[in-house]
Amino acid sequence: MTKWIVRRWARYGHDRLYVATPDGAALGYLDLKTGRCHADTLANLPLLKAALAEPHGRSAPVAVPNFKPVRREPYPPAPAPSSSTPTWDPYPASAAPVVSAQYSAPPPVWDLSANQPGAAARERALAEREAQGSVRHWLARFVGARTQERAWRIGADGEQAVAEQLSLLGGQWRVLHAVPVGERGSDIDHVVIGPTGVFTVNTKYHPHDSVWVGGNTFMVNGQRVPYIRNSRHEARRAARLLSEQVGFPVDAVGVVAVVGAQRGLTVKRQPEDGRVAVVPRRRISRYLAGLPARFNAREVEAVFEVARRSTTWRP
Repeated sequence: MTKWIVRRWARYGHDRLYVATPDGAALGYLDLKTGRCHADTLANLPLLKAALAEPHGRSAPVAVPNFKPVRREPYPPAPAPSSSTPTWDPYPASAAPVVSAQYSAPPPVWDLSANQPGAAARERALAEREAQGSVRHWLARFVGARTQERAWRIGADGEQAVAEQLSLLGGQWRVLHAVPVGERGSDIDHVVIGPTGVFTVNTKYHPHDSVWVGGNTFMVNGQRVPYIRNSRHEARRAARLLSEQVGFPVDAVGVVAVVGAQRGLTVKRQPEDGRVAVVPRRRISRYLAGLPARFNAREVEAVFEVARRSTTWRP
């Protein structure tokens, strides 16, 4: 049986199953709300339907609730009316017992190690493109307009570029991409686990801009942006969630990976308290590998096994 890659995506009002071939080529998606298949090309439509028809094609099963109805006791017989008593209903409809149901449905667990770099950003770009319409989309690209679709699209390109650098880390390292956190559609671009610790990597792609960093101040073309604060919050949340699941304290450091910045990248002083680091894309693997050792091989695997579970990030 062909092992299709099927991944569920439910954000921004959409609920879909995206399908790809075993080598990662996208085929399209099934809209779970409308029941319609959307193939990238007409030639992919038969393959898309075949993948969705296979019972074992999904990367994780959908949990089915365990329905346990509460037993309803029969009514006792009503007393017969007599001429001396008024006729009335001793069991009015408003007093009828309600049959309730108990559900014990644990949330499905998805293996996040199959996520591709920039997957969440590309899906958001696709949603923006569909909302925009093909004519407006291509017109905006022709004139170089700064649309939401463009922001998500180039953001995904930046995540892909950072992932290529992270792939240079040795076999002692584990990397997750596009890790969904919470219930509001946010995600961590990359979670890196290795001998020197746990890192949440936030990619910032500014292809034609200048970047200046001084302590907790991060500026793009002279405008201050909250990248340092957001990265620090992201790392703290990751540390808390991983520690709760793995059974021993896990610390995490936020990393802002700067991609592009063709007009210059100046890091005058790294962010204060050492909880966040700003690193150029091409130096990120050397930076992570060059830090002091903190985990042994067993601890790396223990944290990775917890981090790869989707339920870890959605308490």
